[in-house]
Amino acid sequence: MGLFKSKEERRIEREMKVRQGMRAIERSIRQQEKFQEDFIKNAQQARKIGDEGQYQFIRGALKKTATVKRMLERQLLGIKNAMLIHAQADASRQFAESMGTISQEIGRIFGEMDLTRTQADWERAMVQAQTMEERMDIFLDSMEDSANAAVAASPTRQVVSDEEIDRMIQADVLAQEKGELSKLDQLESDIARELGAKQKD
Repeated sequence: MGLFKSKEERRIEREMKVRQGMRAIERSIRQQEKFQEDFIKNAQQARKIGDEGQYQFIRGALKKTATVKRMLERQLLGIKNAMLIHAQADASRQFAESMGTISQEIGRIFGEMDLTRTQADWERAMVQAQTMEERMDIFLDSMEDSANAAVAASPTRQVVSDEEIDRMIQADVLAQEKGELSKLDQLESDIARELGAKQKD
C-alpha cells in the first residue's frame, strides 16, 4: 500500500517521523538530567564520607553525562532549525505552484500565445522547489545518521570541562545550604512571634 501513497500522505509521514525523533531526543535529555542529579548527590555523599576513589569515579561519570546531554541538546536544536528551513522551502514551493496556476489562467483568459516561456519558467521553478524538498529529506537523514554515529563513537575531545563539573557539584551544595539557612530564618521568626504573643498575654 506504501507505493500508492499520495504526495501529501508521504509529507505527513515524514513530518511524523521527524517529530517522533524530536520527542525521543527530548526524552533522552530529560533522562540525562535525572542521571546528572543522581551523580551530583552521589558525588556529595562520597565527599562527605571521604571516599576519594568513588568521588573521582562519579565525577567522571557526571562529566560523560553532561557531555551526552549537551550533544543531545545540539542535535535537537539542529532538527528545529532544519524544520524551519523546510517550512520556508515548502512555502516557496506553494508560492511557485500558485503563481504557475495564475500565469496559466491569465494566459487562457487573454488568449496570450506567448505563454510557452512563462510556463517553462514556472515548471523550472517547480522542479527546483521539488529538488529542494528532496535535498531537505536527505539532509534530515544525514543529521540522524551523524547523531547516531556520534553517540556510538566515544568523543576524544572534552566537551565539558572539569571546572564545569566542579561548579555543578558545588552549586548544588550551596543551594542546599541556602535552603537550610532559609529554614532556620523561618524558625527564628516563628519563635520570635510566639514569644511576642506570650509577652502580650
